[in-house]
Amino acid sequence: MRLNGKVLAAFAAVLGLGLVLAGPLSAQAPQGGEQPFKQIKLTDAHVTGFVGAQTDMAALAQKQGGQPTDQPDPKVQAELDAIAKRHGFQSFVDFDDIAFNISMVMGGLDEQGNFTDPIASIKKEIADITADKEIPEKDKKQMLDELNEALKHTPPLQYPENVEVVKKHRAAIEKVLQ
Repeated sequence: MRLNGKVLAAFAAVLGLGLVLAGPLSAQAPQGGEQPFKQIKLTDAHVTGFVGAQTDMAALAQKQGGQPTDQPDPKVQAELDAIAKRHGFQSFVDFDDIAFNISMVMGGLDEQGNFTDPIASIKKEIADITADKEIPEKDKKQMLDELNEALKHTPPLQYPENVEVVKKHRAAIEKVLQ
């Protein structure tokens, strides 16, 4: 399975927004096996709020120039929280958790809309690379090391029903992330 490059890049930008603009989200980085985001059972309201917030979030990111900072700017954090609240979220952290949950599903959807769990995709790719006799051993080892590392840090999808919620709104999600 290959991820849609535009969708993946857009989600990377959205998910990185907290680290680039707000800083405090770096406190959520995994420590000792913790997941950086909590999985949430998505609703239509979550997804429509996410879609609605994209214009404001993108404008703020562009205004900030995307430069990472070690110290959070309280004004930017307040603006992120205000945007999130206008679109039905409790805070920017809540928005960011929803964005992560949407991205987990979007990353597993193929062009036809079929979902493959990220863990199953990584395991399949490991098997394919292992069986491929044309990949030089040095390259194969590096690829397998990276995939095995990704496997360690990829959580299983906790709410399979999120797939249908995201599929229902897939066109709108892709549109705002272009």
